[in-house]
Amino acid sequence: MIKREVLHIKGSEHQNPIPTAVKIGNMVYTSALIGSDPDTGEIPEDVNKEIRNLFYYVEEIMKAAGGTTDNIAHLSVYMVDRKYKENVNIEWLKMFPHADNRPARHTTEKSLRQGLRVQFEMTAVL
Repeated sequence: MIKREVLHIKGSEHQNPIPTAVKIGNMVYTSALIGSDPDTGEIPEDVNKEIRNLFYYVEEIMKAAGGTTDNIAHLSVYMVDRKYKENVNIEWLKMFPHADNRPARHTTEKSLRQGLRVQFEMTAVL
């Protein structure tokens, strides 16, 4: 029987009793990821820093799972305003510069916890 492995990522703790990410077999799933500062836990005032932190956590989760960002199959991006899509695209292109080697992605505008502008959920296959 395959056991679920909880992945603990420094700085990415939830307010609720749920893990940041889990690995089960060759699959990796995240809960809602937020762009808090890894050292302080605070949400940056600068949206670009918030987004950079989100991509940092994506990379750290993949390392903890024993993979790389090349293993990411899908990224869901939630934002309070679609105007942040271009900000996300800047970091997206840094992490995934090759058009033929990017995960699928879906962006949705929605209400998020107070103070957040962008949130991710990720699925990866190792």
